[in-house]
Amino acid sequence: MDFTKSFIKSKNPCTDGFRWYLRHHRDGSDYQKVLDDLVSAGRTQDACWLLDKLGPTNAILQLDHLECDSLVFAGTVEVRGAIVLDGLLHTGGAVLCGGPLHVSGEVRTGGDLKVSGGLNCAHDVLCAGLLTAEWHSQIGGHFSADELKALGNLYCGSMAVARAASVMGDLVVNGDCSAKTLSVRHIVQTKGSLRLQQGLVCGGDTDCGGHLEAGWGIKAGGNILAGKSIRAGESLEAHGEIRAGTGYGIFAGLCVQKQDWETSARVRAAAMPVDLLSGFWTNESSAPGTSRRPCIASAVRDAH
Repeated sequence: MDFTKSFIKSKNPCTDGFRWYLRHHRDGSDYQKVLDDLVSAGRTQDACWLLDKLGPTNAILQLDHLECDSLVFAGTVEVRGAIVLDGLLHTGGAVLCGGPLHVSGEVRTGGDLKVSGGLNCAHDVLCAGLLTAEWHSQIGGHFSADELKALGNLYCGSMAVARAASVMGDLVVNGDCSAKTLSVRHIVQTKGSLRLQQGLVCGGDTDCGGHLEAGWGIKAGGNILAGKSIRAGESLEAHGEIRAGTGYGIFAGLCVQKQDWETSARVRAAAMPVDLLSGFWTNESSAPGTSRRPCIASAVRDAH
C-alpha cells in the first residue's frame, strides 16, 4: 500500500500527525514502514489510529522472541518464544505466542490471540477472535474477546465475551462480566454484575457482587450468591445455598410457562432460598436416599 499526501489527508488525521507525516514521508512510503516509524518516534497512538483507519494486511512477522517498547503491526505476529513489551501491542491480525506474554500497555488484536505461557497485561486486552491462554492470566483492565478458552485461572478488571467462555481454573473479575455462555471449573467471583445470554455452569461457588442473570439455567457445585437479584430463564441448582442480596429476589423460570416449571424451572439447594419468588422448588439433594417434596415457590404459594 503506497501512501501519498492526498491519501493521508483523506483520512482526516490530526494536524500534528499530518505535519509529522509531511516531514518524514512527504514522497510516500510503505504502510508498515510508516507504522514502524511512528512507533519509533514515540507516536504509538498515531500508529494505532492509522491501523484502525486502514485495516489489516496479510503480512506475517515471524520471530524467535519479541522484546521491545511497543509494536503496531498490520498483519499477524508469530513468536516461538516469549513476548515482552514495555508499551502496547496492536495488530491487524492474530498473535501467536509460544511462551509467556508480558505487556505493560494495552493488547489489541484483529484476530486470534494464543498464548502458550502465562498472560500478563497491566491494561486492557481486546481480542477480535478466540483467546486461548494455556496458563494463568492476569489482566489489569478490561478484557474482551469473541471467544475464550483459558486453561488456568483468569483475573481481570472486567470481562465481555461475545460467544462461549471456558475457564479451567478460577474466574475473578473486579467489575462486570458478560458472555453468551460460561463454564468455570472452580469458582466464579465478580464484584459487579454477571450476565449470560444462555447458561452458567460452575464447579465451585458463584459469588456475584451485583445482579446475576442467565437466559437459560445456572448450576454450581457450591453456593450461588449475589449482592443483588438472581434471575434465571430456566432452572437454578446449587450444592450449597442460593442467596440474593438484601431486599432482592430470586427468580427461576422467567422464560418458561408455569405449567412447565416442574421440569424446566426447578430450584435445588441445601435449603429453600428465603427470597425465592418464582420457580419449582424441590428439596431433592445430591445425597443418595433423600426424598423429593416439590412445591411451587412464593409467587404461587396459595396452591398448597
